[in-house]
Amino acid sequence: MKRPLIILSLILLVALLAACGGQQAPAVDVDATVAAVQADAAAKVETAQKAAEATAEAAQKAVEEAQMKAEEAQKAAEEAKAEAEKAMAEKPMAEEKPKADPVAAIKKAGCTACHVIPGFEEGGNLGPDLTDIAGRADKAYVVESMVDPEAVKVKDCPAGPCTAMPPMLGTLTEDEIDAVADYLMSGGKVAGGEMAKEEQQPAKEEAAAQPGEGEALLTDEEFEQAKGIFFDRCAGCHGVLRKGATGKNITPEALAERGRDLNFIKNIITNGFGGMPAWGKLGILSPEEVDLMARYVLSPVPEPPKWEFPDIKDSWVLHVPVEDRPTEPETDRNWQNYFGVILRDVGKVAIIDGDKKEMVAVLPTGYASHILRSSKDGRYFYVIGRDGKLSLIDLWSKEPTLVAEARTCLDARSVDTSKFEGFEGKYALVGCYWPSAMVVVDGQTLEPIKMVSTQGYDRSQGEFLRENRVAAIVSSHFSPEWIVNIKEAGQIWLVNYADLEKHGRPLGIKMIDTERFLHDGGWDGSKRYFLEAANTSKKVVVIDAKEGKYVASIDVGDKPHPGRGANWVHPEYGPVWATGHIKDNKIAVIGTDPEGHPDYAWKVVKMLETPSMGNLFIKTHPNSPWLIADFTVAPTPEMNRTICAWDKNDLEKEPTCWEVEGAADLKARAVHIEFNKDGTEFWVSLWGNVDTPTAIVIYDAKTLEEIGRITGDWLITPTGKFNVYNTANDIY
Repeated sequence: MKRPLIILSLILLVALLAACGGQQAPAVDVDATVAAVQADAAAKVETAQKAAEATAEAAQKAVEEAQMKAEEAQKAAEEAKAEAEKAMAEKPMAEEKPKADPVAAIKKAGCTACHVIPGFEEGGNLGPDLTDIAGRADKAYVVESMVDPEAVKVKDCPAGPCTAMPPMLGTLTEDEIDAVADYLMSGGKVAGGEMAKEEQQPAKEEAAAQPGEGEALLTDEEFEQAKGIFFDRCAGCHGVLRKGATGKNITPEALAERGRDLNFIKNIITNGFGGMPAWGKLGILSPEEVDLMARYVLSPVPEPPKWEFPDIKDSWVLHVPVEDRPTEPETDRNWQNYFGVILRDVGKVAIIDGDKKEMVAVLPTGYASHILRSSKDGRYFYVIGRDGKLSLIDLWSKEPTLVAEARTCLDARSVDTSKFEGFEGKYALVGCYWPSAMVVVDGQTLEPIKMVSTQGYDRSQGEFLRENRVAAIVSSHFSPEWIVNIKEAGQIWLVNYADLEKHGRPLGIKMIDTERFLHDGGWDGSKRYFLEAANTSKKVVVIDAKEGKYVASIDVGDKPHPGRGANWVHPEYGPVWATGHIKDNKIAVIGTDPEGHPDYAWKVVKMLETPSMGNLFIKTHPNSPWLIADFTVAPTPEMNRTICAWDKNDLEKEPTCWEVEGAADLKARAVHIEFNKDGTEFWVSLWGNVDTPTAIVIYDAKTLEEIGRITGDWLITPTGKFNVYNTANDIY
């Protein structure tokens, strides 16, 4: 197609040149020209064909190379796949990621501290019962309650208002939370549909509490620090040997048997359990101290030190001999309305003028003083501390004076003096926690007279009890006797001091088997009957001091803790005595008049509902219409700061309750109620941290209005308060 066009173009060009030049064109050899053009075109075509052939050959080669590489890649992929399939086939099943174990997760998080959970023998009552949670909620709700408890708060729980639950994410993984939710929704079923059994789910070896494991978990310095904290915070309820009484047995062996691992123990210490304070949540122990104490209780129980009569004798100091003391009060103050106030964590007692609301003196009395008792005439305060130190304070001096002291044992809780006619103030008796013993001293000088071991047998027939502590003592008004409770043995001892001056210092002891574990108690209104809480048995024991016999055992709530209780005369039931409870939201009111009101005697005539568990002290006064209670060991900070009052004459009325103003800012708990001599006002301590002065708040005993506060830099960790007149005369 191109060749005719070229020839035609040449002919036209020649004609054009001829026309333009006006001359005749030379002759043209057309055939030669055409041949030349054709040759040139053929050459170009050949060149183009060769170039195209070369390009096609290169392209073909590139395609072939690409195909080869693709084939090689496909072969490599097939080989890799085969190797992977072979590796998967050969991989042991045990290396597959295991599913989370819900039973182990529940133990790890310590869920049974607050909840009843199917498949677990032990369960708490601070949180909802989860036995039938599947009938009340779906899985999403259960998961959310563990991840964000604030979003799904439950108001009412078996023990009263529900305790705030900590978020579980962090303590548990997402897989563990999911597994726990499935477990609860199935009603406690595990793989295969079997009901879980706690004892069949051994804790992991690296986490289980095993005897002796703690030795590797604590340095010597940490061990000494933890031992001090345990003595201060834990031994009172769990015992020096950790075998339990008010609290549980927490020896390493017992913890291992129950599958309690480090995480579980830390959770309990942080969030509390039953009547046990939430040491971590309340800020009393730091997270580091919580971890330390968890490791400590997994360690072997250290052998407690010895303390014998020569040690007591060596510790005795008479600062002011009897002959150098005043024979009548040297002060113009109303000393019978003095209050002795324990400054617990600084080892001191403050004497406060109840009329003027002034601090009169602050005296060193030993670590963590526990109670004060008065001589019958009120002149002396006897102070006993948790370090076993007994201090004697003379209130007749111009300023209250420490006149004698002696370390009667290494740990103690109780003291009282002789009050029977002819023996007033002649002797005092100290009840020791460790060593388990009671110690008689001279009532005027504290010179040690006699030490008697209380080690023995459970109600005279059971196991031998090396730790058999004296928890409470009262002085009889009917005979020259002290009534002594022996905690672990469940015995009341009537200890007769009438013949102590005779040769051989005879001390008569009458043992009465009652209920375990005896703790604290006080007189009824007639001061004939001693009512004593057996808090682990959930009973109150009654002893007739006049006849020297066991009268009754009364069922009450969980962990009764009366202090000394509260007495008043009810319009229907007659004389009654009341106790609160550590582990129950109840106050038990018991009839105490077998002669005038026999139908109500030694029975719970009314069980008052309280807004929370965790009551520690209860008190009233003949001149006040109110029964007052604190909630010092309640599971929530809000209740720790709360005081409630019930109308004594109308127990059907709802109580009046309030948070003590300023307690939250001070991070303090409201603790211990004490009335003044006339019963016109009552005082409440704000128990805070050792580095923060707090206050004693004073209320009108009729209107319940706050009428004053006592403050000062010296007012550190105030707890118990003891009015001289009320204490000397057993008014409570």
